[in-house]
Amino acid sequence: MRKAMWVAAAAGVVLLAAGCGGEGGSGKRGGGSSGGSSAGSSAGSTGGGGSEAGGSLDADAVTKEITDAATAAGFTQDSSGEDVPAELKDCMVSWTADAKKAADPKKSYDTTVGTLAGGGWKEGQNFEQSGSTIKTLDKENWTLKASNHGASGFSMVMFIASNNSTECAALFAADLEKNKKS
Repeated sequence: MRKAMWVAAAAGVVLLAAGCGGEGGSGKRGGGSSGGSSAGSSAGSTGGGGSEAGGSLDADAVTKEITDAATAAGFTQDSSGEDVPAELKDCMVSWTADAKKAADPKKSYDTTVGTLAGGGWKEGQNFEQSGSTIKTLDKENWTLKASNHGASGFSMVMFIASNNSTECAALFAADLEKNKKS
Protein backbone atom coordinates (compact mmCIF):
# COMPACT_ATOMS: atom_id res chain seq x y z
CA MET A 1 0.00 0.00 0.00
CA ARG A 2 2.77 2.45 0.90
CA LYS A 3 4.68 1.79 -2.30
CA ALA A 4 1.54 2.27 -4.37
CA MET A 5 0.93 5.63 -2.73
CA TRP A 6 4.48 6.86 -3.36
CA VAL A 7 4.39 5.60 -6.94
CA ALA A 8 1.18 7.55 -7.54
CA ALA A 9 2.63 10.66 -5.88
CA ALA A 10 5.86 10.48 -7.85
CA ALA A 11 3.93 9.93 -11.09
CA GLY A 12 2.00 13.12 -10.43
CA VAL A 13 5.19 15.08 -10.02
CA VAL A 14 6.72 13.63 -13.17
CA LEU A 15 3.65 14.60 -15.21
CA LEU A 16 3.58 18.06 -13.72
CA ALA A 17 7.29 18.58 -14.26
CA ALA A 18 6.70 17.69 -17.91
CA GLY A 19 4.06 20.42 -18.10
CA CYS A 20 0.95 18.23 -17.95
CA GLY A 21 -0.87 19.47 -14.91
CA GLY A 22 -1.07 22.44 -12.68
CA GLU A 23 -0.51 26.05 -13.31
CA GLY A 24 3.16 27.01 -13.48
CA GLY A 25 4.35 23.45 -12.93
CA SER A 26 2.67 23.09 -9.56
CA GLY A 27 2.51 19.57 -8.26
CA LYS A 28 0.01 17.52 -6.32
CA ARG A 29 1.65 15.27 -3.78
CA GLY A 30 0.29 12.60 -1.53
CA GLY A 31 1.55 11.20 1.71
CA GLY A 32 1.27 11.14 5.43
CA SER A 33 3.10 12.83 8.23
CA SER A 34 6.82 13.36 8.36
CA GLY A 35 7.43 15.28 11.55
CA GLY A 36 10.33 17.64 10.92
CA SER A 37 11.77 17.13 7.49
CA SER A 38 15.50 16.88 7.11
CA ALA A 39 17.71 19.83 6.42
CA GLY A 40 17.66 21.33 2.98
CA SER A 41 20.63 22.61 1.07
CA SER A 42 20.06 26.30 1.73
CA ALA A 43 19.64 28.44 4.80
CA GLY A 44 15.87 28.76 4.49
CA SER A 45 13.76 31.85 4.85
CA THR A 46 10.31 32.30 6.23
CA GLY A 47 9.93 35.91 5.27
CA GLY A 48 8.13 37.57 2.37
CA GLY A 49 6.75 35.87 -0.70
CA GLY A 50 7.96 36.25 -4.15
CA SER A 51 9.85 34.14 -6.53
CA GLU A 52 13.57 34.52 -6.26
CA ALA A 53 15.95 32.73 -8.59
CA GLY A 54 16.46 29.27 -7.12
CA GLY A 55 14.30 30.14 -4.11
CA SER A 56 15.48 30.48 -0.56
CA LEU A 57 12.95 28.15 1.04
CA ASP A 58 14.11 24.70 2.02
CA ALA A 59 12.17 21.79 3.50
CA ASP A 60 12.91 22.87 7.08
CA ALA A 61 11.60 26.39 6.46
CA VAL A 62 8.44 25.05 4.77
CA THR A 63 7.89 22.61 7.65
CA LYS A 64 8.26 25.44 10.16
CA GLU A 65 5.79 27.68 8.31
CA ILE A 66 3.19 24.91 8.11
CA THR A 67 3.74 23.86 11.73
CA ASP A 68 3.54 27.43 13.04
CA ALA A 69 0.36 28.21 11.08
CA ALA A 70 -1.38 24.91 11.88
CA THR A 71 -0.56 24.84 15.59
CA ALA A 72 -1.59 28.50 16.00
CA ALA A 73 -4.92 27.51 14.39
CA GLY A 74 -5.52 24.75 16.94
CA PHE A 75 -4.06 21.68 15.26
CA THR A 76 -1.53 19.23 16.65
CA GLN A 77 0.48 17.05 14.31
CA ASP A 78 -0.58 13.43 13.88
CA SER A 79 2.68 11.52 14.07
CA SER A 80 1.15 8.18 13.08
CA GLY A 81 1.20 8.90 9.33
CA GLU A 82 3.76 7.70 6.82
CA ASP A 83 7.15 9.36 6.58
CA VAL A 84 8.56 10.97 3.47
CA PRO A 85 11.25 8.66 2.00
CA ALA A 86 14.75 9.75 3.06
CA GLU A 87 15.88 10.53 -0.49
CA LEU A 88 12.92 12.94 -0.94
CA LYS A 89 13.12 14.81 2.39
CA ASP A 90 14.73 17.88 0.82
CA CYS A 91 12.02 17.95 -1.86
CA MET A 92 8.82 17.17 0.01
CA VAL A 93 7.14 18.08 3.28
CA SER A 94 4.13 16.23 4.63
CA TRP A 95 2.24 17.48 7.70
CA THR A 96 -0.93 15.68 8.83
CA ALA A 97 -3.14 17.28 11.48
CA ASP A 98 -4.74 15.27 14.25
CA ALA A 99 -8.16 16.61 13.30
CA LYS A 100 -9.87 14.68 16.12
CA LYS A 101 -8.14 16.89 18.67
CA ALA A 102 -9.12 20.18 17.00
CA ALA A 103 -12.23 21.91 18.36
CA ASP A 104 -13.39 22.79 14.82
CA PRO A 105 -11.21 21.18 12.10
CA LYS A 106 -12.81 23.18 9.26
CA LYS A 107 -12.21 26.48 11.03
CA SER A 108 -8.64 25.46 11.95
CA TYR A 109 -8.02 24.46 8.31
CA ASP A 110 -9.33 27.79 7.01
CA THR A 111 -7.27 29.69 9.59
CA THR A 112 -4.12 27.74 8.69
CA VAL A 113 -4.56 28.46 4.96
CA GLY A 114 -5.26 32.13 5.74
CA THR A 115 -2.13 32.41 7.87
CA LEU A 116 0.00 30.80 5.15
CA ALA A 117 -1.49 33.16 2.54
CA GLY A 118 -0.70 36.08 4.83
CA GLY A 119 2.88 34.79 5.07
CA GLY A 120 3.56 35.02 1.35
CA TRP A 121 2.00 31.80 0.04
CA LYS A 122 -0.02 32.74 -3.05
CA GLU A 123 -3.37 31.00 -3.35
CA GLY A 124 -3.97 29.19 -6.61
CA GLN A 125 -6.48 26.56 -7.67
CA ASN A 126 -9.21 25.35 -5.31
CA PHE A 127 -11.18 22.13 -5.57
CA GLU A 128 -14.31 21.38 -3.53
CA GLN A 129 -16.51 18.30 -3.74
CA SER A 130 -18.51 16.11 -1.35
CA GLY A 131 -17.11 17.58 1.86
CA SER A 132 -13.52 17.77 0.60
CA THR A 133 -11.52 20.91 -0.10
CA ILE A 134 -8.06 21.06 -1.65
CA LYS A 135 -6.33 24.41 -2.00
CA THR A 136 -3.09 25.03 -3.86
CA LEU A 137 -0.63 27.61 -2.55
CA ASP A 138 2.72 28.56 -4.08
CA LYS A 139 5.77 30.25 -2.61
CA GLU A 140 9.11 30.53 -4.35
CA ASN A 141 9.94 27.07 -5.71
CA TRP A 142 7.36 25.21 -3.53
CA THR A 143 3.76 24.15 -4.15
CA LEU A 144 1.57 23.30 -1.17
CA LYS A 145 -1.62 21.26 -1.35
CA ALA A 146 -3.76 21.95 1.71
CA SER A 147 -6.52 19.37 1.95
CA ASN A 148 -9.48 19.07 4.30
CA HIS A 149 -11.63 15.96 4.01
CA GLY A 150 -14.61 15.77 6.31
CA ALA A 151 -17.85 13.88 5.93
CA SER A 152 -20.06 11.80 8.24
CA GLY A 153 -17.84 12.09 11.31
CA PHE A 154 -14.64 11.47 9.34
CA SER A 155 -12.04 14.22 9.25
CA MET A 156 -8.56 14.32 7.73
CA VAL A 157 -6.46 17.45 7.22
CA MET A 158 -3.12 17.33 5.41
CA PHE A 159 -0.56 19.82 4.13
CA ILE A 160 1.71 18.38 1.44
CA ALA A 161 4.41 20.58 -0.11
CA SER A 162 6.72 19.73 -2.96
CA ASN A 163 9.74 21.52 -4.33
CA ASN A 164 9.34 22.21 -8.06
CA SER A 165 13.05 22.40 -8.86
CA THR A 166 14.62 20.38 -11.68
CA GLU A 167 16.71 18.48 -9.12
CA CYS A 168 13.62 17.41 -7.17
CA ALA A 169 11.74 16.45 -10.34
CA ALA A 170 14.64 14.10 -11.13
CA LEU A 171 14.51 12.62 -7.60
CA PHE A 172 10.73 12.11 -7.83
CA ALA A 173 11.17 10.39 -11.22
CA ALA A 174 13.92 8.14 -9.80
CA ASP A 175 11.68 7.24 -6.84
CA LEU A 176 8.87 6.38 -9.24
CA GLU A 177 11.12 4.11 -11.30
CA LYS A 178 12.47 2.41 -8.17
CA ASN A 179 8.95 1.72 -6.89
CA LYS A 180 7.73 0.44 -10.26
CA LYS A 181 10.34 -2.31 -10.03
CA SER A 182 9.41 -3.29 -6.46
